Amino acid sequence: MEEIFQHFRKDEQQFIEQASDWLQDVEDMYAPKLTDFLDPRQRFIVKSLIGGRDVQMAASGLFGQAERQRVLLHPSYYVPEERDFQITMFELRYPAKFVTLKHPDILGALMSLGLERGKFGDIRIDDGIVQLAVMAEIAPYLRANFTSAGKVKVQLEEVGDPADYLPVIEEWTEQAHTVSSLRLDTVMSSVYNISRQKAAALINGGKVKVNWTAQESVSFELHESDLISTRGLGRVQIIAIEGRTKKDKIRLQVGKLELKK
Repeated sequence: MEEIFQHFRKDEQQFIEQASDWLQDVEDMYAPKLTDFLDPRQRFIVKSLIGGRDVQMAASGLFGQAERQRVLLHPSYYVPEERDFQITMFELRYPAKFVTLKHPDILGALMSLGLERGKFGDIRIDDGIVQLAVMAEIAPYLRANFTSAGKVKVQLEEVGDPADYLPVIEEWTEQAHTVSSLRLDTVMSSVYNISRQKAAALINGGKVKVNWTAQESVSFELHESDLISTRGLGRVQIIAIEGRTKKDKIRLQVGKLELKK
């Protein structure tokens, strides 16, 4: 386990231990194991831990191109089906003509019910329509208790037809960058085309998140699959670290989501 830890961050050790236990359970029981909703970095870690084990990995978030997905770890004999992921899609009914609900309103309402972030997946909002993917296990609890968001009364209605799921409306572009290090301020300077001083000011000002957690250390070292979200500048994901150039620079492949003007 110590050899595994050295490839990841110290604050990821608890998740690594948990994921290792999942994989061991699949091998010992020779049966599938379903996780909560995992973000891209967590799924990357799970995939890295599988190695040569006789365990395969499938994932779904119901939405097309879902950011957060439940993972089904299973022996090679097992063929996963969509129903195995046990996800319910809800749409919020509320007076959309008079009120505008935003992502923080929905997220805050869910968290106020005592739910951990892994219990629900993506939240999509488009033209007054709000949909969210949740663990089927908590669907009855949400039906009974999720009655307001942003001071507005809401009602949950299950979306039964996948054709009615909101599509992804974000457009990512892939870019190649060359950086001197994987420090957060250095990578931000390159991908956002700003000075390192400006990047440092944004980080120190609490305007930068890495993997959905505020990060205020300019020297924080980024890893593959990390997602950077910067207020006012959009989001960037480290798709791949592709080695070094002859001048010892690091080659990165990133996905960039520009903010809509």
